[in-house]
Amino acid sequence: MVNNTGLYPYSLEEARRQKEIKLWRESRKANADCCAVIEETISRDLNGKNLNPGCVQSVLAEFGYKRVNWVLATTLLVNGADGRYSPENMAWARRTPVRDLGWEKKPEIICVDVRPELLEQFVNQYREAVQALGLFDSTSCEQDTSKLDFTGKVLVLSPDILKEECWRPEDQLWYAHDGFGCRPNAIGRSVRCTCLGDGEETRWNRHDFIGVLRDECLQDWARERLAELTGQTAPEIGGMTMN
Repeated sequence: MVNNTGLYPYSLEEARRQKEIKLWRESRKANADCCAVIEETISRDLNGKNLNPGCVQSVLAEFGYKRVNWVLATTLLVNGADGRYSPENMAWARRTPVRDLGWEKKPEIICVDVRPELLEQFVNQYREAVQALGLFDSTSCEQDTSKLDFTGKVLVLSPDILKEECWRPEDQLWYAHDGFGCRPNAIGRSVRCTCLGDGEETRWNRHDFIGVLRDECLQDWARERLAELTGQTAPEIGGMTMN
């Protein structure tokens, strides 16, 4: 059974300000349900000291990538100060913008309660599942993006902004036309842009993007779409002009 409750990514304090307590509570309950299912799944798929391959898939099918990410990252951040988890997974958890979910009062309700070595394996499976999607991330972007002008650049949209059914590389790449948000120090944040995947034109906020895509990460199909969009000849790659 699929849990379709939306992930509420803001703190209880923010929910009160926005009069969204109901959404916060529903999301927190879904987080608790996700924790319980992860615990049950790990217990079921434990083979000796190791989890069966693909253990994470049934949890992803029920709760989705975003909520599983949130729950796992929360668990690591709440319980990982004593060094029980690997530095690599702790660094991954810190990249998830987990905000106050009330764990200072009832941490057990949103933390997965299994042995650290088993949770490590589960987190590794989750990260491998995300990597298999081939999404762009910060390693695909230019450094110091916050200082760059976005005008005329190919931008990488954060997966957090997209619905999970749109978690595809082609839905992440957008060509920035104009907008106050193109300039790093402008008050306005809006960027008018076109998706290289399907040609949709819309406006996103500057902070919705991970950054400016590095040229070497621009795939052939995207170079061709970019050439069509800008009316320019497709760039040469490796000394050969693309057809």
